[in-house]
This record gives sequence, structure tokens and C-alpha cells, in this order.
Amino acid sequence: MLLAEIISVGTELLFGEIVDSNAAFLARELGARGLTLHRKTVLGDNLERVKEAITLALSRADLVILGGGLGPTDDDLTREAIAAALNETPAEDPALIAWLEGLYAARGRVMPQINRKQAWLIPSAEALPNPVGTAPGWYVRVGDKVIVALPGPPREMQPMWREQVLPRLPLPQRALHATTVHTQGIGESNLAELLGDLTRQANPSVATYARKTGVDVRVAASAETPEAARELAGPVLAQVRTLLARWTWGEDGDTLAGAVTRALSGRTLGVIEAGSAGALCTLLADEPSFLDAAVTQDHRRLITLGLTPVTLHAQGLVSEQAARELAAGAREHLGAQVGLAVVTGTQGERAGQTFVALDTGEAQHTAALDWPGNAEQTRERAAVLALALAYRSLRVQAVPA
Repeated sequence: MLLAEIISVGTELLFGEIVDSNAAFLARELGARGLTLHRKTVLGDNLERVKEAITLALSRADLVILGGGLGPTDDDLTREAIAAALNETPAEDPALIAWLEGLYAARGRVMPQINRKQAWLIPSAEALPNPVGTAPGWYVRVGDKVIVALPGPPREMQPMWREQVLPRLPLPQRALHATTVHTQGIGESNLAELLGDLTRQANPSVATYARKTGVDVRVAASAETPEAARELAGPVLAQVRTLLARWTWGEDGDTLAGAVTRALSGRTLGVIEAGSAGALCTLLADEPSFLDAAVTQDHRRLITLGLTPVTLHAQGLVSEQAARELAAGAREHLGAQVGLAVVTGTQGERAGQTFVALDTGEAQHTAALDWPGNAEQTRERAAVLALALAYRSLRVQAVPA
């Protein structure tokens, strides 16, 4: 079993100014290749602390991956920390200097002297080419262990990982097969209770994860070959699919918006959003079923889209009846075959309240949610509630009586 640790370096990560998406990417990559990730650490730009973290990680892991800190400035200290941890002295590599100078010359510029540190190497390090940036990575062999240093920007880090690091790594021979089942409309604790003993076995493993669009269930198995891993996972995956069929909307790379498109069976969808600031349209943006939309809180505009003045004055914009009228209006005024409407409050006494409605021309379906939160959370929940209602209602409608 190959053990791995990730050390993310950057004060901006430590203080939450930037989300550490690199660590999440690497964790998924490691798991998909049968490596066991034991720890993820986030550190600021401090030479001594990064050095200590590297030394400690090497004492308990086979692979140590550092992300960030490979820039040219004084607070980019990953190279120095690795050198200090291994008691090696960095020196400029002539080939790297020539490459860096060529990058700048190709743009009609002279390389700043501050960039020379990006051409450093230590005796045990091999430079990893960076075709989209000025920071080469490091691949360092420490006996039978490996340290990998990757640049911070994801557009630089991800290609370097796939194209330069993976071919060099002594990956374990065991293969991993995993399938993620997406559910909606059932809580994580209820789902775990329904799965019972399946969540307590080791191989295949069954784990639940709460997501914005519902709860995911990941079934994973490891074996000597990909085929054997897939065969081992098969019976458990079939059980999970059967148990959760009522709540399942897709698997792996499927999206809830995509599931709605499939359930529409070729029909077009029109959307009216009031208060959710286009959150639903953003989720639907790439779907071929998405015909047209209106995003507005202006009462006069909404009245032209189907909201009646009687409902507006008697029940308010954030009401079930308003959602019903606007869902019908999405069909009539946007020219779609199916209308979907969201009305939500993000401030005042209606903050956190959401009503959504679906109009197919044959029937209307509604759902409501009253869940306090900030404006961003309320809009996200409103959009997911609308997609969940649409998928659930259209799927039921499509099932023969």
C-alpha cells in the first residue's frame, strides 16, 4: 500500500482567500489510482514550518506532494524548504535558465533576475516541464520515497500532474473501480440507515457524501485488475441501485440539470426566476432543452409574464400561487413546452423562503422550502429545489399508469 500526503503551501490558502481546489483534485487522482491519502495539510509561506512538515511527512508517507510556493518572489519558499529538509544546496540549472530566458525573449521581454530562482535544482531533484507557466515542478527521489512539487495555479498544476508526474510514479499494481450514485429527496442519515451494513464493509466500500444537489453514494472496490475490481463491486452496486431507485437521478458525471433534460424527452423548457438571480439558469445553461428565460424581480415585468396583480397584492411575490402563475407564464410567454418558475426571498421577513412550480400544460407541480441562510445559499437551494421538482415530476409523469 502506497501512502501519500499533500502539503498545500500559501498564506492565501491558509486564510481562506483562495479555495484549495488543487488538494481536492489530487485527492481524487490518488484515490482513482489506488494510492492511500492519509493527510492533507495547509501551511502559510513560512520556511521553517514547511520544512518541518516535509520532514514529518517523509517519516510516515511514501509520496509527499507539495502544491504552490514555486513562484519567483521571496515568499515562494517550497524549493528552499525541500532543500533544507533534505540538507541539499540548490543551484541554477543552465538548461532551465535558457528555457526561462527563451520564454521571455519569445514575448519580446527580458527575463527579470528575480525569476532565476525558478531555475534552481537540488542534486536529487528532476525538473518537471511547465508548458503554460514559468514555474517548473520538482520530482525528488529520497531513497524509495518521492517528493513532488507542483505549481499553484490549477491550469499549470493539473497538466503537470497528468503528463509529467503520473508516468514517473511507482503506482501500485492494484486497480480501483468506483461508481458514484446521485440521489435527491432523502437525507444522509436516512440514506445511511437504509443502506445498513453495506456502509460498514471494507472492500467493496460504500460511503455517503452530502452535496448541494443531494446525497452521493460511492461504491468502490480494489483488486488486482480493473476487470476484477469492477466484478467485485458489481453485486454491491446492484444492491445500492435497487435500494435507492426511488431517489436516484444519475451516476458519476451526470448532472441534475442533465437528468431534467432527459426527463423532458425532447420538450423545451422555459424558466422564470424572481429572487434567485439566475442561479437556476446557470445550472441549465448548457442543456439543449433550455429554450428561454426571464430573470427579474421587477413587478411590472413579472405581471407581463403571467403574475396577476391580485396574487401579488394578496399573497406577495414569494408565494406558491405566484410560482404557479409564473410557471404557466413561462410556457405562454417564453414559448416553451414546459415552464419552470422560482420565487425566493433573500432578505427581510421572507428570507430563506422559496416556492417553485412546474407547468407541463397538462398538470402543475409545486414545492416549497423555508431554510434560513445567506443570499447565496438561498439562491443555490432554490435552484436545486427547482431542478429536483422538475426531475421528480417529469419522471413520474413519464411512467406508464
